[in-house]
Amino acid sequence: MTNKIGNASFGNSWSARVIVAAENLGAFEMAFEDIADVVSLYEYDESIKPILWAVEGMFDESPPRAELTARVALAASALGIAAPELVIAKVPAKDWLRETVTSFPPLKAGRYYIHGDHIKDGFPSGAVRLVINAATAFGSGQHASTMGCLLALDGMFRTAPHLRPRPGQDFVGLDMGCGTGILGMAAAKTTRIPVLCADIDPEAVRVTQYNAVKNGLTDVITAVMSDGCGDRAIRAHAPYRFITANILARPLNQMAAKLSALLAPGGTLILAGFVRRDEAMVLNAYRMQGLRLEKRFRIPPWTTLVLRK
Repeated sequence: MTNKIGNASFGNSWSARVIVAAENLGAFEMAFEDIADVVSLYEYDESIKPILWAVEGMFDESPPRAELTARVALAASALGIAAPELVIAKVPAKDWLRETVTSFPPLKAGRYYIHGDHIKDGFPSGAVRLVINAATAFGSGQHASTMGCLLALDGMFRTAPHLRPRPGQDFVGLDMGCGTGILGMAAAKTTRIPVLCADIDPEAVRVTQYNAVKNGLTDVITAVMSDGCGDRAIRAHAPYRFITANILARPLNQMAAKLSALLAPGGTLILAGFVRRDEAMVLNAYRMQGLRLEKRFRIPPWTTLVLRK
């Protein structure tokens, strides 16, 4: 999900939505991502097989129907399919964040147990717990791409449980496009290693800082604003022993060279935020940088890749 809005309430907002097959999500997401304030992907009807997905953009004012119709038609033409129906509707004003928080279910991913404030007991024995409420930044753990990253981190720490800073190194890990900071915090809480969390969105940085306080991780989590992985704030602390980047296929491709250069020899890179149809494209971009595929997690239609330098 792409989020550009700093508050959780939509007054007099609008939605524009298309219903598509899972393998076509990426193309239609791009049709919305630079014009909508928020873009979300979700299962539309589980009773239909194969499951159909919704690509929905949210707007503060009435969206440009003609432009969106043209974008949807262009995406469909590139895929060689008929253009899906574009449905535009006004959304009643509602505080979605407040409405969601009480129904936000806990999540178990490997050793990690993610839950909101409303969960008071019943925690699994031996779990690494993180308290993360529904937030204005992306990353509660409920999205399959986040789940894949948590499983990848769990596996990484089982094979390399004692990661520690090397002499002169400030940070062991980098969480690129951190959202709520869930991945950086999961890593930091596992073995108390320092992790740098970075995002282009100031709201994501604020939410990560808040979550670090809430989870007692201010000594090992630092959140910074960064416009891409070439930013000085990121380069100054390289190389990193591991990097997580749960973003989108196109940005991941564009930053392949710079992101790979930030990784230490023998380091692990966890990539997510793309559907299976884009997997080969993303993987090839990083193989060209000398990285090799170590493992993949597929939670349809999403893929998480674990690469080693």
